[in-house]
Amino acid sequence: MKISKNNYFEPNIYIGQAKNIIIGPNCHINENVFIQGANIGSYVMIAPNVSILTKGHNFKHIEQPMMLQGDSEEKIPKIEDNVWIGRNAIILPGVILGEGSIIGAGSVVTKNVEPFSIVAGTPAKLIKYRL
Repeated sequence: MKISKNNYFEPNIYIGQAKNIIIGPNCHINENVFIQGANIGSYVMIAPNVSILTKGHNFKHIEQPMMLQGDSEEKIPKIEDNVWIGRNAIILPGVILGEGSIIGAGSVVTKNVEPFSIVAGTPAKLIKYRL
């Protein structure tokens, strides 16, 4: 983490794999955020109860219980500079949130988000561009 006097971290931030987390300067991370792993840029705002995931469970083989199939391949999400992630959003493995994008509250982000765009919904879809 790059230390900055403007970094602000609320209580109860849960870290899955510290070795898989990079946090840039001037970031605000609110309470009850779960970060399994991420590359987070500068001036990023993460609202309460956000989950940022790097992997899930395998489920391909129907003859075997899912819990015995192991984890999926790890893919680190990238959150570029000046991104705002709204309350209760879920960022799935390997997703890139482009510079200046806004993720609406309660969204599930399954695909890359273009720079300076606003997305929302489940799955998250483009609402409009900020430009």
